[in-house]
Amino acid sequence: MKTFEQPLTAKEEAVYLSLLETGGEAERARAKKVLTEHNLRLVAHIAKKYQNVDEEMEDMISIGTIGLIKAIDSFDAGKGKLSTYASRCIDNELLMFLRAKKKTSREVSLYEPIGTDREGNEINLLDVIEQDQDDVIDRMETADKLGRLAGLIHDTLSDREKEIITLRYGLSNEREVTQREIGRKLGISRSYVSRIEKRALEKLREAFETL
Repeated sequence: MKTFEQPLTAKEEAVYLSLLETGGEAERARAKKVLTEHNLRLVAHIAKKYQNVDEEMEDMISIGTIGLIKAIDSFDAGKGKLSTYASRCIDNELLMFLRAKKKTSREVSLYEPIGTDREGNEINLLDVIEQDQDDVIDRMETADKLGRLAGLIHDTLSDREKEIITLRYGLSNEREVTQREIGRKLGISRSYVSRIEKRALEKLREAFETL
């Protein structure tokens, strides 16, 4: 599958959404183009859910892109996040496409097989509809937040705070360590570890809110 543009940051997305609403004709056209291009990765993620139906993946991405463009055209910035709203529009567009193809031959049943999953099990439209549509979004947002959090830990915390947070929450791919164990390791009391941990978390919270 071809490589797509990275998602925009929240600030970048806000700028283009503002241009889409208040800019001149050329600015609106450019904003729509940028928002579309930088959300194609989301389209591809959602289209993958249908990879075992009897359709080419490139075609599914094309259909999903129609849903993305509709989402950008109708999105209200005051009612949530574009990615969450767009994921529903993309999925709806794909489902409508599959239903329309089925209706060319016979009535669609939600229980009618439309393909198989990776393990060879039959899947139907109801299986697809009932899947949690926020999973893809949650994974993308979580990965983004973890990346930003790692940078904040490095830039915001002292060496002692960084060490305690890393041990406490298993950030070095190790198990999470209790405050008492950290105290023994560093030669300080558990209550002192607790105070440092609390101070470090407050620093991270404040720094995260300013992003």
